[in-house]
Amino acid sequence: MKIGIFICHRYHTCAGGKCFRAAFNRDGAFSIYPPDEALEIVGYTTCGGCPGGNVEYAPAEMIKNGAEAIHLATGLIVGYPPCPRIKAFRSFIEEKYKIPVIIGTHPIPQKYYTTHTALGTWKGKEWKNLIAPTLSDEKTRLAYD
Repeated sequence: MKIGIFICHRYHTCAGGKCFRAAFNRDGAFSIYPPDEALEIVGYTTCGGCPGGNVEYAPAEMIKNGAEAIHLATGLIVGYPPCPRIKAFRSFIEEKYKIPVIIGTHPIPQKYYTTHTALGTWKGKEWKNLIAPTLSDEKTRLAYD
């Protein structure tokens, strides 16, 4: 399975360590892939900054490199505020490029889970659905702090 990853431009200096570790370990949103299936990251880039101009063009390069799915990184949901365009990004990429888009990469780190829970950021069914692929147990969340 070949995938592309979009990260939030606020974190453009991120080296991707948590995403790559989670892909290797099949943690977080990568748990949907069987452990015996090879997983290759064929693209890793930012959204391009608000309002996300890179989302319009970068999927084409990822697909040329063999991407079969695109992940919108966990940073888009744990940053403050969470990306207000995440649903639009998913809809646009799926419609234009006919490729599945998965919300999340690595498990939500415990420190972000604690803060967003206290703030009520992720209240409501819509947010519960968005964070579900990356909402691991506390032990795993702590391992990604």
